[in-house]
Amino acid sequence: MEQSVKPKRINVVDALRGFAVVGIIIIHFLEHLNFYSFPEPTAFDQGLWDTVFYIGANKMYAIFALLFGLSCYIQHHNAEKRGEDYRLRFAWRMVLLFGWGMLDLVFFNGDILCTYAVLGLLLIPLVKASDKVLLAVAAILFLQPIEMYYIVKGLMVPDAMPMDLGYAHLWGVCYEACANGSFLDVAKAGLTTGLPINFGWAIEHGRLTQTLMLFVVGMLMGRKRLFFNEAGKLLFWKKAMVGSLVMFAATQVLLLVIPFDGLVPCVGKSLDIQLNAWRNFAMMIFYVGGITLLYYTTNVRKAISRLECIGKMSLTDYLLQSIIGGFLFYNWGLGLHTVSSHRISFVLGILFCICLYYFCRFWTGRFRRGPLEGLWARATQIGRH
Repeated sequence: MEQSVKPKRINVVDALRGFAVVGIIIIHFLEHLNFYSFPEPTAFDQGLWDTVFYIGANKMYAIFALLFGLSCYIQHHNAEKRGEDYRLRFAWRMVLLFGWGMLDLVFFNGDILCTYAVLGLLLIPLVKASDKVLLAVAAILFLQPIEMYYIVKGLMVPDAMPMDLGYAHLWGVCYEACANGSFLDVAKAGLTTGLPINFGWAIEHGRLTQTLMLFVVGMLMGRKRLFFNEAGKLLFWKKAMVGSLVMFAATQVLLLVIPFDGLVPCVGKSLDIQLNAWRNFAMMIFYVGGITLLYYTTNVRKAISRLECIGKMSLTDYLLQSIIGGFLFYNWGLGLHTVSSHRISFVLGILFCICLYYFCRFWTGRFRRGPLEGLWARATQIGRH
C-alpha cells in the first residue's frame, strides 16, 4: 500500500504572508483599529502617516489576497493527488472562515475574514476551469468593471452621482462604541454593523473586485509553480518587477496630472479608484517579486525567513491584533486613542509585531500549526473518513 506523503510547505510563501501580516498590523495600529480618533498630528506625525500608507496601504492586503488564492489552489491540488474532490470541503472551510470573521467583528469592525469567506465561495466554480478562463476572469476584474460602468455613466449623464450604498451612517455607531462604550457595546456594534460597512466599503472603493481578481491570479500562480526555485521562475519575477515599475510610473503620473476635482463627480471618483487599484497592484507585484528573488538568490534569505513563523499563523495573528489593538485603543481597554499620536501608534505596532514574532517562533517550533489554524484544520476535516 502506497504511503501518503505530507505536502511540503513553500517557505517563501510563508515569508511573504508574514511580511503582509506585519504590514497590515502596523497600518491597523496607526488607524487605531479603524477608530480614527487621534491627538492633533504634528508635521512629523502626518509625514509618517502618509509614508506608511503610501508604502503599505492596500498593498499588504493585496499580497494577503494573492496568497489566499494560491492556498486555494494548493488545497485543491493536494486533494486531487489523493484522488479527492475538495470543492465541497472547501465550501465548508469558507463557512468556518466566515465564523472566524464574525468572532473578529466582536473585537474589530474592520474585519476582512468574512469578505474572504464569501469571495472564496466564488472560486469553487473556477477550480477546474482552464488557464484561459482564469486569465479572462482576472482580466475583467482587473479592469474594475464597476468603476468602468460609473465612468461611462458619468460621461453620458454628467449629473450622475458616484455609487452610494447608504452605509455611511453606520460608521457613527462604531465610532461611538469605540469612543465611549464598553466591550459589549463594541461587540454589538461590530456584529450588527461590521458586515454592511466592510462589504459596502469594499464595493464602493474597488476592493471587492480587486480581491477576487487577486484570488484568481494566485490560483494561476500556483498552477504555474511561480513560487518554486525552478528554471524560468526567477526570470518571470525579474520581468514582472520591470513590468510593475512601468505600470507604477504610468499610473502615478496619471494620478498626479489628472484634475480629478475638475471632472464630474461620478467620473472623478471612479477614475481615481481605478488608477489607485492599478498602482497598488503594480507595487504589490514589485514587493512579491523582490522578496521572492531576494529569498532565493541572496544572503538576505536568512533575514526574510524570520517572517515564516508569522506567516504560518496568519489567522491567529489577525485575531490577536484585533484583541490587543482594541484593548490598547478603545474605551473598553486602555483608551489610548486620546494620547497615542501617529508616532506612538507606529512604535506600538512595531513592538506588537516583535512580541508576535517571538510567540509565533515559540509556537511553530513545537507545533505544526498555530492554535487557531489547528482548530480550523480539524473542523474542516469533520466527517472525513
